[in-house]
Amino acid sequence: MREGQSHMDTHTHVSKRSLRLGVAAVAAIALTVGATWGLTAASGPALQGAAATSAPQISRAVAAGHDSYADIVKIVAPAVVTIRTEGRARIAPTDFQGEDFFRRFFGGPADPEERAPRQPQQPRTFRRGALGSGVIVGSDGYLLTNNHVIDGAEDIKVELTDGRSFTANVVGTDKPSDLALLKIDATGLQALALGNSDAMQVGDVVLAVGNPLGIGQTVTMGIVSAKGRQTGFGDGSYEDFLQTDAPINHGNSGGALVNTNGELVGINSQIASVSDGNIGIGFAIPANMAKRIMEDLRSDGRVRRARLGVTIQPVTADMAESLGLKATGGAIVSSVEAGSAADLAGIKRNDIIKLFNGQPIDDTNVLRNRVAEAKPGSSATVVVDRNGSERTFTVKLGEAESSARAADAPGGKSGDSNAALGISVTPLTPDLASRGGVPKGVQGVLVQDVNPDGRAAGAGIQAGDVIQ
Repeated sequence: MREGQSHMDTHTHVSKRSLRLGVAAVAAIALTVGATWGLTAASGPALQGAAATSAPQISRAVAAGHDSYADIVKIVAPAVVTIRTEGRARIAPTDFQGEDFFRRFFGGPADPEERAPRQPQQPRTFRRGALGSGVIVGSDGYLLTNNHVIDGAEDIKVELTDGRSFTANVVGTDKPSDLALLKIDATGLQALALGNSDAMQVGDVVLAVGNPLGIGQTVTMGIVSAKGRQTGFGDGSYEDFLQTDAPINHGNSGGALVNTNGELVGINSQIASVSDGNIGIGFAIPANMAKRIMEDLRSDGRVRRARLGVTIQPVTADMAESLGLKATGGAIVSSVEAGSAADLAGIKRNDIIKLFNGQPIDDTNVLRNRVAEAKPGSSATVVVDRNGSERTFTVKLGEAESSARAADAPGGKSGDSNAALGISVTPLTPDLASRGGVPKGVQGVLVQDVNPDGRAAGAGIQAGDVIQ
């Protein structure tokens, strides 16, 4: 659940959407995008004054066997703030409001002339407040938080640990990554240095700092439980989460995840939960992603991302078998957009992208994020496997639209584009072809399931069909 939503919509949101983690026994686990709680009624030249030191003596003290993280907290606490927002919400009239509902079920004048004149129902507006957290990343007043913490807010208040309160201006927001950059009119602030989130390892100790449930700033401890996680619960376009078991609850959204050097390694964003509260599965946006995005937001007010122009799918075990590949991994090109960067470079359908700018491509999400990290108009090196032979292409990347959806991500339209058609497919292996009575020599993918409300069903596609 989002940690930055209003009291009203935080809890309704969980009941509507869930993260299915496998079999039915765990299907009830809901992903809370953010943990904002509400009430109804960097380092480098881009940011000045980002903390230059990260207190290496702290890690030595911890390594020496000290059982306290107090010195780390002293560095981090002043840089983590509470964010309170207010905005207006509108509720449109429905069939369950007014006299029409009662007349329909309980009777009333049949003749329109006998009815009393009605006034048209107007949408109702009410004030809505929410609470989340944020991290100061520049001593001159810049701070990071989640986009969902401030989304739709008309008034944003930032409360510091020394008791001061400021009205914040929105410098820029980026829904695909769920990040926002704010600015307050203050100087001499304590800012957190950005650590290298890529260097974090599973098992590293981390602290989560924020204002859970509005009770005040709270510090919790855990480890990095996993890296490179996807949840697909928010906008879903750009996800590379650090997973942690450091307790995170409503209100922690936008707060800090720090390492034992007191460096910011993540912005807390989501939790998975069966109880609407912490069960030890939290997700933080890595600092390396946040750094690039906040620099773009500060300089341009928006994030510019590159675009390759391909539709991609993961290379699963079944697909690897059907294609005669020795291993899984990489992203197979399902289609190439005419005139796109990939098309102009010579990349073709069925190419398997293995490297992008020298970095291994383990799956489609990795490719999407790697392309997004590149600058539009820059040249990139793409290594593909084509019919068992390795080929290298130099690609001049295009630019994705700022409002790109997950399906239109810069790596191209993801392999999940099948969901838009309302079908699920699997590679047609010899075994499946034999069991399904498919004639020999037919190649393609086998339709496993069809959503009766989808476009594929409307076109007459059925389970068992082979898409060639």
